[in-house]
Amino acid sequence: MNRLFGMTGVIQSSFAFLPRAARCSLGILCLWLMISGCSENQSGPPAAKAKSGTAPLPVKVATVVRKDVPVELRAVGLAEASATVAIKSQISGVLEEVGFKEGERVEAGDLLFRIDSRPYLSRLEQARATLAKDQAALENSRKQALRYLPAAEKGYVSVEQSDQAQTNVAILEAQVQADQAAVASARIDLNNCTIRAPLSGYTGELFEDLGNLVKAEADQPLVIINQTAPIKVSFTLPEQALPELKRHLADGGMEVIVNAAETTLTGKLDFLDNQVEQNTGTIRLKATFANPSRQLWPGQFVNVRLRLTTRKDATVVPTRSIQASQDGDFVYVVNSNQTVAQRPVAVAFSDDAEAVIASGLEVGETVVTDGQLRLRAGAAVKPVVEPQAQAAPGAAQ
Repeated sequence: MNRLFGMTGVIQSSFAFLPRAARCSLGILCLWLMISGCSENQSGPPAAKAKSGTAPLPVKVATVVRKDVPVELRAVGLAEASATVAIKSQISGVLEEVGFKEGERVEAGDLLFRIDSRPYLSRLEQARATLAKDQAALENSRKQALRYLPAAEKGYVSVEQSDQAQTNVAILEAQVQADQAAVASARIDLNNCTIRAPLSGYTGELFEDLGNLVKAEADQPLVIINQTAPIKVSFTLPEQALPELKRHLADGGMEVIVNAAETTLTGKLDFLDNQVEQNTGTIRLKATFANPSRQLWPGQFVNVRLRLTTRKDATVVPTRSIQASQDGDFVYVVNSNQTVAQRPVAVAFSDDAEAVIASGLEVGETVVTDGQLRLRAGAAVKPVVEPQAQAAPGAAQ
């Protein structure tokens, strides 16, 4: 400050020829300019001050780990009944009894329908009577043939009469066989008046009510039964996966996991279609599940994971740490001095939770999983270790 007053005095003496009032005004102006310059010098450049005072950026981080990761293919599948039976009547008649309720589970052999059996019982009795009549005629014809044969040898009757007797026996034998078939057919029709469940499963909508006249082999079934335990899940995969599928099928059965409505079931792949669907470029597969508690239902959509193999000792990071750029994938690695460096990586495969790194990272390094948008190489960070995320059981190829 003394220096400022000294400079002011020098300026005033330099302009001594001016009037006193002018010299005072000029001195005050110079003093103000000097004070402003000193203030700016003390404050320094704004950018430099802001840079020196920037706080570390808070980010979430995770540690690179080594673990066994299943290699899986993923798809959306459709649950299908392992067996579907459309129940139809093989005879015509009046429906007089229904032994179940719509949507009810039935066991193999349970009564489903009963049709009025009186007309078919009458036909059976008629067929039996015809059989008995023809059997009696056959017995009499055989006796006549036995009498004609020695008589013809002795010349008491002609040979033609003996041959006719033998022919009558053959005709009546054929008639008896036809009668026996008619009796069997009438018995089958009578048995068909009672319809029982051919398998265990769940019934659907009932299409005929009591008292209706049902027709034999009608277009519309009486009811449809779906077998749900076991159950099948059908799904498709791109044809590019076919070589790998065939290779793993040759090594043995592949495990299939489905997730639906907080339910996880494990089954076996048991069907690979013999051709690729040309319109979609996909191939259809099916897996069978025990489904003991009926967690899956026919027509239900499920998430399918086809487990091909397990990659041992894989380098794994959370998928959220992977960033994309024009030069490829990269991650932000936290250095020991709490700054970040941009590191290019090669991702082998990943899913929603975890990514398997083929190269670029070492086990034990720390990577940023959240807050990358504000980062640049060399930026100071304040790492916050997030709880270990629950990773999916496998990674999709």
